[in-house]
Amino acid sequence: MEKFIQQYPIHTSISVAWGEMDALQHVNNVVYFRYFETARIDFFNRFFPLDEMYKSGLGPVISDNSARYKRPITFPDTLHVGVSISDIQSDRFTMHYQVFSEQQQAVTTVGSSVAVMFNFNTKTKAELTPELLAVLRDHQAK
Repeated sequence: MEKFIQQYPIHTSISVAWGEMDALQHVNNVVYFRYFETARIDFFNRFFPLDEMYKSGLGPVISDNSARYKRPITFPDTLHVGVSISDIQSDRFTMHYQVFSEQQQAVTTVGSSVAVMFNFNTKTKAELTPELLAVLRDHQAK
């Protein structure tokens, strides 16, 4: 766990709920995208609150999601979802996730999301704001 925290100082802790398991008695594959979303929203709320972005009519929307399942997760467990940033472009960036299981003391899942800036008023793609760009660069994977 200590190595994970060093690698992912930005992480979100999530308790696995009984209802997230499927008929095969492990967390259903679609639930991981909710874990990624929780970590993504937590990241923004820490460093660049989404409601501030939305007041301006600009915000990120997800254009692509992926997950690679390495080990099944079961209830009960506490997960830590680490977040890092890469591939920063003028209108988009990639968020990477690693899911660490306390019960297994291992990374169980990795994933990523491509976020594209969107102008909700004009319904068109937008450029990253200088403020968001600074936050993303501060947390870019090295």
